[in-house]
Amino acid sequence: MVNSMRPTRADYYQVLAKTLPNHALVVTALGNASYLWAAINHRPENFYVEDAMGLALPLALGLAFAQPERRVVAVEGDGAILMHMGTLVTLGAVAPRNLTVLLIQNGVHAASGGQPLTNPDLDFSQLALSAGIRRAKNVTTVEAFASVLRAAFSENGLDVFVLSTAPDLDVIRPPIAFDPVVTKHRFMTAIKAPRYIATVFGGGRLERDKN
Repeated sequence: MVNSMRPTRADYYQVLAKTLPNHALVVTALGNASYLWAAINHRPENFYVEDAMGLALPLALGLAFAQPERRVVAVEGDGAILMHMGTLVTLGAVAPRNLTVLLIQNGVHAASGGQPLTNPDLDFSQLALSAGIRRAKNVTTVEAFASVLRAAFSENGLDVFVLSTAPDLDVIRPPIAFDPVVTKHRFMTAIKAPRYIATVFGGGRLERDKN
């Protein structure tokens, strides 16, 4: 839940960078969710979502099933979850065993200027639990985050951690240019995904297909 002395997004990201398993995949939402993570821990296994609010979590969900041997981490915002509440219901229904969701609860639409949410004090962990997600917790300190994150990474299961966070409205400058096409190809190479080749008359094929 929101409180008056909230850690920053960077505080939580530093813990994530130190705790992240080797070869884990991280999908970050638009704005500082991606810019700051790139500044702290840029790696080919990161997928930075640009200008697609609410779609970091659906992408991470698909990756969790496509890459079952890897840990997948999704960083999504509270405003984005309000846009795509059905994603929580889907998570509860399918419950991937290798997905950790970090929901940044800063009470504002940070990427579009800091407009307050309709209900900034909404208990997202209770929403997740009601959607069938068995392990959902509110986190208000860096120390608590380090503890629950280590536990989540040590065993299989779906976890949703709602991170009470101070708003960060100043745009972080990432260390690389954000080009969606470059991000896609870098990430596809990291996970060894075959390239999709479109055809002139519709359809297409994967690069590994012979016909």
